[in-house]
Formats: sequence, C-alpha cells, structure tokens
Amino acid sequence: MQKIAYVLIGVGAVVLVVWGVKEFLADPTVDPLIRIAIGAVGLGLLLLLAIVIRDRVRASRNDRFKGVQR
Repeated sequence: MQKIAYVLIGVGAVVLVVWGVKEFLADPTVDPLIRIAIGAVGLGLLLLLAIVIRDRVRASRNDRFKGVQR
C-alpha cells in the first residue's frame, strides 16, 4: 500500500512540474534570458540526478556485502 502512495505522489508531482514548465514557457511576458537560465538549471539538475542514479546502480552491482545480514 505504501508503494502505491509513493507512485501516486510521484505521478502528481510530475504532472504539476510538467504543467508549470508548459505554462512558464508559453508565457510571452517572461524574458527569454530567464527562460534560458531556468532551462539550464533544470537540465543541470536532471543530469546530476541521472549521474547519481547511474552510480548507485553500478555500486549495487559490485557490492560484496549485499547478502550479508547483521
């Protein structure tokens, strides 16, 4: 049941972020320089997140103590 709650929260957050980005990019009153700057920050955060996930997956494959219990 807890996993379902996490999925619902994640889906809701993604929908809100996508809607906010769409509205922000469609607003003609926003300066193009601000759009570029916010886009660069967003892409940088996504890149860092992807790098962290990739490193965690690689580290979990080579974990020698994966099956060891305390």
